[in-house]
Amino acid sequence: MQALKLPDGLYLRPKVQSDEPFLQALYISTRDDLLLIDQSQSEYQQLVEMQYQAQCAGYGEQFPNALYFIIEHHHQPVGKVSIDFGANDIRIVDLALVREARGKNLGKGVIQSLQFAATQAGAPLSLTVDQQNLFARRLYHSLGFIVESEQQPYTLMVWYPPSNRVVVGV
Repeated sequence: MQALKLPDGLYLRPKVQSDEPFLQALYISTRDDLLLIDQSQSEYQQLVEMQYQAQCAGYGEQFPNALYFIIEHHHQPVGKVSIDFGANDIRIVDLALVREARGKNLGKGVIQSLQFAATQAGAPLSLTVDQQNLFARRLYHSLGFIVESEQQPYTLMVWYPPSNRVVVGV
């Protein structure tokens, strides 16, 4: 398989232990919903830590062979992507960007590079998205992902490489 084709200035590197503070801060930036709970600052910190640890453990159990990467833009960490190479597909387990990097086509560049890898592997690329995340759903749809199934609160979307496209109505 060829190397990923990432836009200029965008890099993926394996996650290392020293990335943990960045990953925790990134997680907090994606959980504005936790700010809505009436709680003290220390209770909030405990809740965030518990939720973060639960997410890490859940991904580890559900996707034991997943690979974890830090997304860098011009050598600065701006996000993370977790990928599982399964028997039947390549799964984007998690993709998150810091607020400052959102809306700048960085996530789109990562996904397009994974579409290239999926094409090389001849495998579909799948992901789940929160049904309330309309921005992400529009992005995935614009990149050719189709809705495969819905189970509250998530939608499973799949992108098929050109050689594996499903033809409907024929």
